[in-house]
Amino acid sequence: MKTIALKMPVKLSTALVALIACSLTLSSCGDKKEKEKEDQAAEQQEQAVDNPVVETIGLQKGKLTSNIQVPGELAPYQQVDLYAKVASYVKELKVDVGSEVHTGQVLITLDAPEINSQLAEAKARIAQQQAAYAASKSNYDRLVNTAKTPGTIAQNDVDQAAAKKDADYANIEAAKSFYKQISANLEYLVIRAPFDGVITARNVNIGAYVGPSGTGSTLPLLVLQQQSKMRLIVSIPEAYTGGLSNKDEVSFTVRSLPNETFNAKVVRLAGALDARLRSEHLEMDVYNKEKKLLPGMSAEVNVPLPSRDSSFIVPKGAVVRSTEKVFVVKVEDHHAKWVDVKPGLEDGSGQIEIFGKGLTAGDKILTKATDEIRDGMPLRDKPATKDEAKGDE
Repeated sequence: MKTIALKMPVKLSTALVALIACSLTLSSCGDKKEKEKEDQAAEQQEQAVDNPVVETIGLQKGKLTSNIQVPGELAPYQQVDLYAKVASYVKELKVDVGSEVHTGQVLITLDAPEINSQLAEAKARIAQQQAAYAASKSNYDRLVNTAKTPGTIAQNDVDQAAAKKDADYANIEAAKSFYKQISANLEYLVIRAPFDGVITARNVNIGAYVGPSGTGSTLPLLVLQQQSKMRLIVSIPEAYTGGLSNKDEVSFTVRSLPNETFNAKVVRLAGALDARLRSEHLEMDVYNKEKKLLPGMSAEVNVPLPSRDSSFIVPKGAVVRSTEKVFVVKVEDHHAKWVDVKPGLEDGSGQIEIFGKGLTAGDKILTKATDEIRDGMPLRDKPATKDEAKGDE
């Protein structure tokens, strides 16, 4: 085999060598820059872990208004169970379930024939006692006149006559009281409405034997409710009782009218907690002139809870609820410091009240804190914008 040797010009050979050398140099420079970038990125990542940049806000005091949803119940403003005062029979029944009645209106008339006999007996007893008194008084007056002559009547006889006269007079008064008692029982035979309202239950018919509630009759004759004005009753958990006031207004809805919202004003606060439920009893007056609401309805009540005292307001994301504690992370000398807090009211915009001994106005705290930022960790902080400070809603 023959080897063919190519001859190249000297200038071309030198240029080719220079080109290869330059290419190798550029490749080496590129690799070096690439490595520098990788090293820089790794260093930045390591620094971000060891010394992260966090967003902070300065603590400021304010007042937060919030509300809670609690179940409630509508009850009649007044309700009464009507019973018979004396043993009797139902003579007339003038109302029925659903009847609207007014104060003083006759609802039921009862019949008790024996009361008329007792009344006649009481009247005769008065006449009897009056006759006895007249006789004893006449005897007393005669003895007094006779005793004016010395030695005719003993003083003891006069005293006994006076005592007999006074006793007979007392018997007259007792007979009159008994007569009034029987007369009063006649008035109990007519049952009237004590206030304006609606009859919601009837448990008797004409001719039924009725009597006092303690004589074996357990059901009332009638049940009367005032429904034009009603009570909205709710129980507020202990944690929210501090902001309640009898000047607050609430709104509520009922299941039967889901598209309507009703308003009422807090009128009565119990001022104490229920021992079983650990809650405070609240009542609101509800005017029901259109009769849309009925007693016994369940209501979903929106109760406002205005803050009474000035407190620190922060985004909800600033409060960490870990298994260890509830705290915020304060930036102090470019280091994290856990500060124990007690959360208060929350509102719908992502703000929450906090209370803590280690906090003062102007302190910088993290807007988005986690328990991964350990106590004492170095931090680099930057102020959060207004939108960031609102937190997550």
